[in-house]
Amino acid sequence: MSKSFESSSVFRFVDKIDYATDSIVSKIVTKNKSGNISLFAMDAGQNISEHTAPFDALIQVLEGEAEVIIDDKLYILKINESIVMPANIPHAVNAKQKFKMLLSMIKGV
Repeated sequence: MSKSFESSSVFRFVDKIDYATDSIVSKIVTKNKSGNISLFAMDAGQNISEHTAPFDALIQVLEGEAEVIIDDKLYILKINESIVMPANIPHAVNAKQKFKMLLSMIKGV
């Protein structure tokens, strides 16, 4: 685990990642053979282009607002809202404004 995520210490995810101009910043919280949990900070206008993943992925919006497209359906997520992006279904994430998210991906058995 990276130094910014010390074991047995209390922290807020939103404080553990910063924005970068015209960029997407990501930071792995934890990763193992079962999956991973990552933080993202996306500047306005940035996007994660449409793709699929072999397992479900959970987005939790920590700050701001995100546009999530799953199987051509648009969802607007605001702070403290979440959505599951199902395995093998095309999805994308767009930052119409700055936002931070926690992304959890757990591999199926």
